[in-house]
Amino acid sequence: MKTLLDKDIREPLFEFLEETYGKIRIIEEKAMGRSRADVVMVTPDLLYGIEIKSDADTYARLKRQVRDYDLYYDCNYAVVGTSHAMHISEHLPAWWGIITVEPVEEKADFYILRKPLPNPKTDWKRKIGILWRPELAHIQELNGLPGYKEKSKLFVQEKLLQKVPPDLLQAQLCEELFERDYTIIGEKIQEFRRQGGKRIRKKKGKRR
Repeated sequence: MKTLLDKDIREPLFEFLEETYGKIRIIEEKAMGRSRADVVMVTPDLLYGIEIKSDADTYARLKRQVRDYDLYYDCNYAVVGTSHAMHISEHLPAWWGIITVEPVEEKADFYILRKPLPNPKTDWKRKIGILWRPELAHIQELNGLPGYKEKSKLFVQEKLLQKVPPDLLQAQLCEELFERDYTIIGEKIQEFRRQGGKRIRKKKGKRR
C-alpha cells in the first residue's frame, strides 16, 4: 500500500473540504505563535485550523501545535494517515475533529471520523490579529468607527472587540479573509502607511 505524504494529501484534501463545506477559502502555512498552521479554512462564519499528520509524521510537536491552534481558530481538525487513525484521539482535545486519509486506487480517500466542536479556548485577540491593518481599517469603516490613524494595530483590535458585536465581527473577519489578495497586499499596506491610516478601497481577491 502506498504511503501518502503531506504533498499527496493537500490538493485532494482541499477538494474534499470544498465538497463538504461549500464556499471556502484555503490559506496555507499560516504562522500562529511558535507554530505554523498547515491549513486555515475560512468559511462565511468560522475559521478552521487544520493540522496534517501523514504516515511519515510523528507526534513530537503535536502538543505545542494543538495549544497554538486552540488560541486562533473557532474549530480545528487533524487530518491523519492510517497509521495514526487508531491513536490520534489520545493526543487531541475532545473538541478537535478528525479526518482520516488512506490511498484507494492510487488516490487519497477521506473520511470524517469525528466532527469538530466549537473550540472553548479561542482567544479573540489572537484571532483578530490574523487581519492586516488595511483589513482592520475596512471593518472600522463598515462599523462607522473613527480611523484611529495614529494608534497601534493592537489598539484598533481592542476597539473593534469593544465596539462591534461578536457575531457581526466574526462575519466581517471571515469576509476580509475571503477577499484577501496576496498579490497586492504589500502595496496596500504601503499605501495605507503613506496615507496615515486613511481607508484604501479594497479590490476583489481570488477565491478558492
